[in-house]
Amino acid sequence: MQIISIRENPAYKDIAIKYFQQNWKSVWPIIYEDSINHCINAKNNLPQWYLLEKESEIIGCAGLITNDFISRGDLYPWVCAVFVDEIERGNAYSSLLLNKAKSDAKKSGYDHLYLCTEHIGFYEKYGFEYIGQGYHPWREESRIYQIALE
Repeated sequence: MQIISIRENPAYKDIAIKYFQQNWKSVWPIIYEDSINHCINAKNNLPQWYLLEKESEIIGCAGLITNDFISRGDLYPWVCAVFVDEIERGNAYSSLLLNKAKSDAKKSGYDHLYLCTEHIGFYEKYGFEYIGQGYHPWREESRIYQIALE
C-alpha cells in the first residue's frame, strides 16, 4: 500500500487527473485537470493531490486544498474528494489518505484540518468532529467537520 503525492511524483499527473475525473463525475472535469496540473510547481504548500495504490493498482484518492467550494472561507485547509474503490471499502483505507492529508497540513503549519460532507458517522470514526453547516454556490449545504492536528 502506497500513497502517492502528485506534487512529489509528477509522472502520476495524468493518471491522477483521469482517476479523479472518473470517480467524481459531478465535478466539472477541468477543475481536477487544472488544479492537479498546477499543484506540481505551486509556490504555496496547497493544493496537494494524492493517489492510493495497492499492488500497482490505484484504488483511492484525496486532495488537500484551500477551500472546498463552501461558504466558510475562514477555515482551511480542507481535505476533499476522499474516495476508495467500492470493492476495497471496509478496510479503513480512507484513513491512510486522511492521515497523509493531516500530516502534510501539520507540516505546513496548520493546526486544524476541515472537510465537508453529507456523510454522518463516517468521519467521526477517524477523529473528526462536526462543527456546523456550510453552504455551496449551487445552493446546497454540507456538514463541516474539523480535526485538531497534533
